[in-house]
Amino acid sequence: MEGSENGKGKLYLIPSLMGEIEPLEVLPLSVKKVLDLCDHYIVENEKSARAFIKRVFPAKNQQELVIYTTNKFSDPAEYPSYLDAARNGEHIGIISEAGAPGIADPGAEIINLAHEEGLRVVPLVGPSSIFMAMMASGMNGQNFAFTGYLPIDNQERKKAIKDLESTSRKSGQSQIFMETPYRNEKLMKELISTCNPNTRLCVAREISTLDEYIRTKPISWWKHNLPDLEKRPTIFVLSAGEEW
Repeated sequence: MEGSENGKGKLYLIPSLMGEIEPLEVLPLSVKKVLDLCDHYIVENEKSARAFIKRVFPAKNQQELVIYTTNKFSDPAEYPSYLDAARNGEHIGIISEAGAPGIADPGAEIINLAHEEGLRVVPLVGPSSIFMAMMASGMNGQNFAFTGYLPIDNQERKKAIKDLESTSRKSGQSQIFMETPYRNEKLMKELISTCNPNTRLCVAREISTLDEYIRTKPISWWKHNLPDLEKRPTIFVLSAGEEW
């Protein structure tokens, strides 16, 4: 893990916590070892990234850290310069705001640049709400698709839900999607009013935290058993296909 290849550093993809929980409950020891190796980081939010590093590795000297950000305020033209340290033989870590880098995460742009440069990309094991929801859903894990966020416009979102349900019914493919936490309850009500009563829906809220809630039931059941999703990170998995 420590060595460089061809004089170049590695790009480590470091999974982060998805809520208030002891780091070693969900993160392997390898994450702490990589935090020890890296002084250069590419993150979504500097403040939360520093807090994460301090929580997992309290002995890390925060003053020595060099941190770049990838978010809506960042200039993509500067991204190539973020890899300068790796070009000079130093390791770099990418930290997502929550979960795994590169999965529903802006870090993918940096990862692609690293491949173009011939830098070694090293993914580390850790929590991903998308994959953990799929694992726990009981739905078809042989054929599934992640759609990301559904449209904000009411009519477009309704059409998107119908399209996902139709695709699942025809192919048996599980459909995974998410919403901004403060719009979760609105989406839940739209799923209930739009989907067939027999369509199965998994609601996976606050995965890997002490408040974790994961349940798969038909739409007809959810109609009378609405969970509390307000401002709470949630992944939805839908299946309208035949039993597999």
